[in-house]
Amino acid sequence: MRPGVLALASASLLLLLGAVPARAAEPPRPSLLADTGGGSQLILAEASRANSTSGTLSWWELRSGVWVEVGSAAARFGAKGLVEGRVRKQGSYTTPAGLYELPYAFGIQGAPGGTRVKYRRVGGSSWWCEDTRSRVYNRWSEPLARDCRASESERLISYPTQYAYGFVVGFNYAKPVKGRGAGIFLHVNGRGATAGCVSVPVGVMRRLLAWIDPGRGPHIAIGTVSGATAITRY
Repeated sequence: MRPGVLALASASLLLLLGAVPARAAEPPRPSLLADTGGGSQLILAEASRANSTSGTLSWWELRSGVWVEVGSAAARFGAKGLVEGRVRKQGSYTTPAGLYELPYAFGIQGAPGGTRVKYRRVGGSSWWCEDTRSRVYNRWSEPLARDCRASESERLISYPTQYAYGFVVGFNYAKPVKGRGAGIFLHVNGRGATAGCVSVPVGVMRRLLAWIDPGRGPHIAIGTVSGATAITRY
């Protein structure tokens, strides 16, 4: 019998027996990335396409050299989708694709039990400066710096739902480029798509805060399944 006929007959027999041919297991998503940041904890925020406003957030840890998925949940992205972080423009309502550190966490609510990452509590005078004229551009400012206009910044306590819990995403953070974007966070879901952040349900944020271990070099990779902003490029 010809090999092709044999394969067809075998597949038919499996179907008759109620079985399906086994498929090769797909490698863990982190192992497909160009870079995972060098740590052993990684969050993946992945959308199907660059114009998507929703997708999936999964978190992984390295165990004995193998990436293992710890959990996953639905996620939301910017109202205008995702764009390559290096060319992003402030006010574009896009989420920057790339691989980023997670400098610290913050929240209007107190840190959940088990939180090990640095956690900054939001108060009435806590602001995030997004004024491109300011020396504290893309930084927490408490109280608001004199050279930072309130009209160009976020008073964090004004968003009791979204900023109940959050992580600062290290996009344009270490050496801020004026006009590229400020105030990109991983935070709690609001009513819909974000202004450029990644958001998830409040319970997921609590789980992530208890899971993240700063000693394990956690990072977040943001991107799409394929294309110019494919998560595997980062």
